[in-house]
Amino acid sequence: MTPPHITDLPIRALTVDDLHRCADLSEDRGWLREDHKWGLLLAAGNGFGVDAPDGRGLAAACVVTRYGSTSAGPGLAAIGMVLVADRYARQGMGRALMTHVCNDALKGIPLTLHATPSGRPLYEELGFKTTGRAEMLVGAFREDHASDTHGAARVRPAVAGDLPRIVALDAEVFGADRTHMITRLPAFADQLLVSEEHEGDGTLTGYAAAWPNMHTHVIGPLIARDTGTAKSLIAALARGTDRVLRTDVDVRHEELLAWLKERGLESVAFNAVMTRDIPDLPGDWTRRWAPLTVAAG
Repeated sequence: MTPPHITDLPIRALTVDDLHRCADLSEDRGWLREDHKWGLLLAAGNGFGVDAPDGRGLAAACVVTRYGSTSAGPGLAAIGMVLVADRYARQGMGRALMTHVCNDALKGIPLTLHATPSGRPLYEELGFKTTGRAEMLVGAFREDHASDTHGAARVRPAVAGDLPRIVALDAEVFGADRTHMITRLPAFADQLLVSEEHEGDGTLTGYAAAWPNMHTHVIGPLIARDTGTAKSLIAALARGTDRVLRTDVDVRHEELLAWLKERGLESVAFNAVMTRDIPDLPGDWTRRWAPLTVAAG
């Protein structure tokens, strides 16, 4: 019997039981294993994968995170962690997997993703258009106590009673309901902070989390009323860790990017923010500074 072509192999749903296979696939392509992040994405989203015909784990995988209704229409889905094992690369498997996900599994749903330069041509073939850019920064944060505390917003650790207000603020700024992701932050992140207008008045002006990813702490989501509030949240998160920081900032936030670079973070990559079947991301980009993760928006 003739074996099926590599692009005809069945695509199946992935579950949390596939976490180590997904991490192995990341490692195969030279990425970090990112077990912690894979766990969140597989629990809160929908994984799609192809079992390797040689029996060695997964040949390809991706994760989809769906969000509730938006101001522009029904729903939004973010695609991330699109990976093909090195031994099956450049044989059409990535295109077959993405075609199935975009045109079958998510047919009619507005889509978004962060694309590397190498992945962008495939996504353009599938109808995605570049609508923005994000700059990845990594480094040890050096705080300037004099300038970083001047006019700083009131920042404190989030408590259980803050969660409904965090979810409400996030939906307003993100433009779609992502309760199923945000309510996982207290367990997923090592730090979850909020900023307030005035002590005790209950009005949140922002929130941010720092979660562990191998040797770094990733800052995201970062939602803030203005640049000063974003700086205060980042500085407070940095004081709570001795790890290197990483974050992915919308390039339109030029002042924050310059401030981060002054304090020791370095630019390491740019990713294109792409959308399909929607002209731009919903919500208020002026208050949306960094995604929870580029894999999930």
